[in-house]
Amino acid sequence: MKFTRMLFSRFSFIAAFILLQVAVLIVSLVYMRDKYAIVQFFYYFLSLVIIIYILNKEGHSSYKTAWVITIALLPIFGTAMYIVFGQSRLPQSRREELCGMQHHVNPSLLKNAVPVSELSDISQDAFLQAQYLVNNAYAPMYRGTETKYFETGEKLFEDILESLRKAEKFIYLEYFIIGLGSLWDEVLEILEEKAKAGVDVRVIYDDIGSILTLPRYYCNELNKRGIKCGAFHRFLPVMTGTINNRDHRKICVVDGHTAYTGGANIADEYVNRISRFGTWQDCGVRVHGTAAFSFTVMFISMWNYIYNVSEPDEKFVPEISLPSDIPDDGYVIPYADTPVDDEHVGQTVYLNMISRAKKYVYICTPYLILDEETATALMVAAKSGIDVRIITPGVPDKQMVYAVTRSYYSQLIEAGVRIYEFMPGFIHSKTVVCDDEYAVCGTINFDYRSLFLHHECAVWMYRSSAIFEMRDSYLSLLDKCALITKEIYYEIPWYKRVFGNVLRIASALL
Repeated sequence: MKFTRMLFSRFSFIAAFILLQVAVLIVSLVYMRDKYAIVQFFYYFLSLVIIIYILNKEGHSSYKTAWVITIALLPIFGTAMYIVFGQSRLPQSRREELCGMQHHVNPSLLKNAVPVSELSDISQDAFLQAQYLVNNAYAPMYRGTETKYFETGEKLFEDILESLRKAEKFIYLEYFIIGLGSLWDEVLEILEEKAKAGVDVRVIYDDIGSILTLPRYYCNELNKRGIKCGAFHRFLPVMTGTINNRDHRKICVVDGHTAYTGGANIADEYVNRISRFGTWQDCGVRVHGTAAFSFTVMFISMWNYIYNVSEPDEKFVPEISLPSDIPDDGYVIPYADTPVDDEHVGQTVYLNMISRAKKYVYICTPYLILDEETATALMVAAKSGIDVRIITPGVPDKQMVYAVTRSYYSQLIEAGVRIYEFMPGFIHSKTVVCDDEYAVCGTINFDYRSLFLHHECAVWMYRSSAIFEMRDSYLSLLDKCALITKEIYYEIPWYKRVFGNVLRIASALL
């Protein structure tokens, strides 16, 4: 039954149509190559030109190398695929709409932000990390914001549902995946009730992320219920490079003063109401206070992009007074990352934390597909005596990605990095905790897609209470993990290790 639904789903029809287009293109090129020597020469010349173009263009070395190898080994197929899928073709004006805070917020509305110079007398390392985000991600820094970490998806959504019930002005939800099921039913019931009461309720989901979990015209269904809805980059049977750029963010904002992000989407597996890969381990963080405004801006910038509209910034400044008893809970910087500019914010934040660590770096990630810079940073930190630990899944959701993830174990273990696998199932958390001082919680995996291709978001925290909650949760999580030693790694069958190492050549394209 499940296979039949999959076979006749919208995804299957669209995928088949795209494959048909690719097949026709390749067959045509092969036919022309065999028939006309001059066309063959032109085609190989085109492959060479594209390789030279890739090597000289701006971009990440891993991604460029993967394409160059693919084109060199499979000239016809590789060239055709790069022309179709290798580049995003958004016009400059549309790119700017997705580029972040600087294009969407009047500086006068950031009166609750604090100058990054406040940190210069407290910690030079914290100051430099925050200054990077403020200057290059256009992400303001805030105090007057309470942080709370949730160590499971169940606890996260229990709190989200409570906040949704209290909404008075607006509810904004932006998720990579929304799946029909009991969790979404609970959320939807509240959204409908609030929409009838006059609350501005809006929902964004990624069309590819939700292609197997929502009906094709689900936006229309929500609109009929009074819930405004937008689907990011609708998946159409047309070959285009934008298929790689997905909205992987998870954002819930209530009334502009309370916001959530983390790894969990709105679907039953994320709260273990159904089991797909054993126990699903996820997490999230709540910011309550002035910093929530940045998440509001992230949502509205995406909404404006989808509908090609522009709404006044003033409309979204919280009118509901923030409680005066919010504790001084350190410094908080919510930030977004986008593939449409040349600033790799997600990767740089991680590298800044790893390279400035003094005692420890604790990492959770479902996918560990490392570029040279990140792998080197982790190994240098471990070789320098920093306690570097990484938790990855014990039960994979994608076998090829899992094979590539494990292919990095040997070199990391050799350098002194401690690798753990979460044995009860799949860990989907994306967190970094460092020295009891800094932490990041959000949607950004340690893989190429998250770091360079997807729209992402996270929260950087310094001396916030959530940091200690994240540290304690991480250490308790180790009780459910198996330490992967070099001896255990070499117990993996040799053909699986070879398979993972071979896949690493094109890992940036996975």
